[in-house]
Amino acid sequence: MTTTPANPPELRDFYEDPTVPVASGTPRSRRQARMLAEALEAEGGAAMPGHGTGRPRTILDIGCGDGTAAATAAPFLPGHRIVGIDWSQDALRRARTRIPYAVRGELTGGGLPLRTGAADAVLFSEVIEHLVDPDAALDEIRRVLRPGGHLMLSTPNLAAWYNRALLLAGVQPVFSEVSLRAIHGRPGREVVGHLRLYTARALREFVAASGFEVVRLAGAPFHGVPRPLRPLDRLACARPSLASILLLHARRA
Repeated sequence: MTTTPANPPELRDFYEDPTVPVASGTPRSRRQARMLAEALEAEGGAAMPGHGTGRPRTILDIGCGDGTAAATAAPFLPGHRIVGIDWSQDALRRARTRIPYAVRGELTGGGLPLRTGAADAVLFSEVIEHLVDPDAALDEIRRVLRPGGHLMLSTPNLAAWYNRALLLAGVQPVFSEVSLRAIHGRPGREVVGHLRLYTARALREFVAASGFEVVRLAGAPFHGVPRPLRPLDRLACARPSLASILLLHARRA
């Protein structure tokens, strides 16, 4: 996961630990890739087979982790160049086995190794919840995007349908963490380093305040939902404010 230079050493060490999960479920990656393909096709970019061709686009997968999400998205974005960017050297080693381009970069401090306006689109998949300074991160993403460039952001939903019930029962919401060492007070077994969580309303307001025009907000299921509850989780996607994962499409203003 991409982190910031201001993070304390122990948090950097946490993200360099190869046992820390760096990939999320494929349903989210596929939905996000389809959303981006539709947006690029609408403005004349090379996209889905049978729909003609256009100028190839440069797409950054910032916080690419092990490259799984970028590799899942690639078939939906033929003709475009996807570049994975991550802070973790361990994640980049794994990403290079799945995608052609993977480089090291940070969102704050020295910034990304790209000129201003170099990218046509950014995939920012389940990264923002790990950041100490999300404001600076969106500032840097806005810098590297061309005017009108696309931001495809996904993040867990604090107000997911089951989290509302858990809070009423006095249980810590899923996705939230109070420690980097162990899970306390909520379901689940893996510590993944979530520092911030968003509701649909908060995410919209935050992204708009950072200089983006919000185009669409959609929902996606969470692969960690117990199997008997997965039909409910898929149904909740129809109402993004209740969905497990928030998928936001915005454009650089």
